[in-house]
Amino acid sequence: MSSTAQTPTRRLVFPFTAIVGQEEMKLALLLNVIDPKIGGVMIMGDRGTGKSTTIRALADLLPEIDVVADDPFNSDPHDPDWIDNDGSAQAVRLTVKKKVPMVDLPLGATEDRVCGTIDIEKALSEGVKAFEPGLLAKANRGILYVDEVNLLDDHLVDVLLDSAASGWNTVEREGISIRHPARFVLVGSGNPEEGELRPQLLDRFGMHAEIRTVKEPALRVEIVEQRAAFDQNPQEFLENHQTAQEAMQKQLVMAREKLPSVEMDYEQRVKISQVCSELDVDGLRGDIVTNRAAKALAAFEGRNEVTVDDIRRVITLCLRHRLRKDPLESIDSGYKVEKTFSRIFGLEPSSEESTVAASNGIR
Repeated sequence: MSSTAQTPTRRLVFPFTAIVGQEEMKLALLLNVIDPKIGGVMIMGDRGTGKSTTIRALADLLPEIDVVADDPFNSDPHDPDWIDNDGSAQAVRLTVKKKVPMVDLPLGATEDRVCGTIDIEKALSEGVKAFEPGLLAKANRGILYVDEVNLLDDHLVDVLLDSAASGWNTVEREGISIRHPARFVLVGSGNPEEGELRPQLLDRFGMHAEIRTVKEPALRVEIVEQRAAFDQNPQEFLENHQTAQEAMQKQLVMAREKLPSVEMDYEQRVKISQVCSELDVDGLRGDIVTNRAAKALAAFEGRNEVTVDDIRRVITLCLRHRLRKDPLESIDSGYKVEKTFSRIFGLEPSSEESTVAASNGIR
């Protein structure tokens, strides 16, 4: 049985396709939406560069999903693994359409607020598993956004990364255990001036995007004017970008469908691993994520085979944060990754690489 949920009055969100600049951040977010197994994205950059605006815009852009009505976990009614609490099949439950959930995790959140709690007294007196879902349940099949993640308690960051990697959240209290799906795209952001995450935690984010304040005056003016136009008449601004939004949404849906059929040449996979090896990247996460991201990019652009250019565009995002061994060391801007990639893949350094090298004083 299915039904269409009434659309409540909701806050209008700045459209994703109207965001100017910050291409690195937008690409990383889109690829994680196409393949959530990439493992989320860490966005580090200056204050006031549109991090939160972009993430909310992405969540608003995504197509509505089918969920089981009145289910606290946004369960997929078409998932054969889903069984109701009383053991009944999902076929008898009402299905509704819902926007992809976008959950903000506040810095002061406790573990109980994040993971959920079990009412022990009710469980013992009534013999039922009285579970109060937390933010991880609310974020299932959506986006979990942690602003200033570098200021969050390391233990909580561990919990988030474990859930994001496994797709499940387990809560145990006094011998009672509850387990529920927690499949979400984890997005963290922060300002490097306030400190970095420990390398062990940073490594578990699939991608790392660096954003900087736009320097070009013409672009700054365009951004200011776009924002002013949206604030003055949000409805009209959204209508003007409706066609572009729908086209982008359709492109994302097609990319998800195409992703399983995208192939990567064996030699390309060997060279990716060679880059990771020469850069002394610990573990195999770098290899795995680069492979996934390159395939997601090919799917996004409607191709069935990964090209060297696909790998070039994602490899810095996937590896730059995995080079840091010392917690006091700053994250490489990407020059080392680009240089090693160009050499192993037999490419001449691009003009962009040369500019980065020059800015770092490297010849």
